Amino acid sequence: MSWLSDIARPDIVALKPYEHASWEPPLERLHANELPWRALGDNTEAGLNRYPEPQPRALVQRLAALYDVPPESVLIGRGSDEAIDLLVRSYCRAGQDAVIVCPPTFGMYAVAARIQGADVIAVPLRVENDFALEAQRVLEQCTPAVKLVFLCSPNNPTGNLLSEDAVLRMARALEGRALVVVDEAYVEFAPGKSLTKYVRELPQLVILRTLSKAHGLAGARCGTLIASPEIVALLRKVIPPYAITQLTVEAVMNLLEAPQLAIMRARIEQVRSERERLIRAFRELPGVGRVWPSEANFFLAEFRDPAGALTRARSANLLIRDIRAQAGMPRSLRVSIGSRDQNDRLLGALR
Repeated sequence: MSWLSDIARPDIVALKPYEHASWEPPLERLHANELPWRALGDNTEAGLNRYPEPQPRALVQRLAALYDVPPESVLIGRGSDEAIDLLVRSYCRAGQDAVIVCPPTFGMYAVAARIQGADVIAVPLRVENDFALEAQRVLEQCTPAVKLVFLCSPNNPTGNLLSEDAVLRMARALEGRALVVVDEAYVEFAPGKSLTKYVRELPQLVILRTLSKAHGLAGARCGTLIASPEIVALLRKVIPPYAITQLTVEAVMNLLEAPQLAIMRARIEQVRSERERLIRAFRELPGVGRVWPSEANFFLAEFRDPAGALTRARSANLLIRDIRAQAGMPRSLRVSIGSRDQNDRLLGALR
């Protein structure tokens, strides 16, 4: 074990994980208290009457190939949310440890920490500099209690990429002290910007990826944590043994074949094109004060009358996200990129 385990909760490090039924597909199963018959209408390959393989090897290998990382650095969870929860539960002792978040950002980092009883330290992004990361301020707030620093790049809800140099500098400075967790849920919309290639060099760096956004599989609930094998092994003690359903495994394996990936890449280009068209159009709307640039499948806009804009969007049978409750954003709304027809309807309603 290294310092990556030393900073984790000692009781998790010492935990003996649950021993699930052994996985030996060639043998007939009379060892897991399952029914021997399929349910009516079950057309899955493996059968839903059987427990799925814990951390299914074929899916681990497929995701490792997709993200160009070793299989031993991959942990599959139910979306990025589960990975966030596992990290906080494994590294933060209630009432003693803390996480750092950089608002405005994805709310689950703070929610997971508070559920665990960990403190949440906020180091806001610099609004006046297009929501830039203040790496030095983050480092100044990294007391010995801080075990996790959560970053989102491209950031939700602002859409901007965080500086790669700033993130890597921070990670190097926190070696031996804390993990830097970079949530890359939207990175496919900013090609070539993933930090996964640095995980081997910087074991304190943890990357979160998901199939929910660019792959159009939000309902499948399949996310990937990419980290040092030591971190993956620790989190495997905590994750439920059958976290990934057989339905998800079979659907995802089919939808990560080459033809589907080609469609995904084409759709990303469509989203990026529509994003730039919408941003240009929004900047000309009289009711919009400011529109920030974006590297995601959404963008952030400041409205003179945000309540009215929400009402007008609803009149076109469309929902856009109200984020006025976030600190420093009293007039801001987040707009996801839809189909061209949906985008045109939204523009028409707001005009």
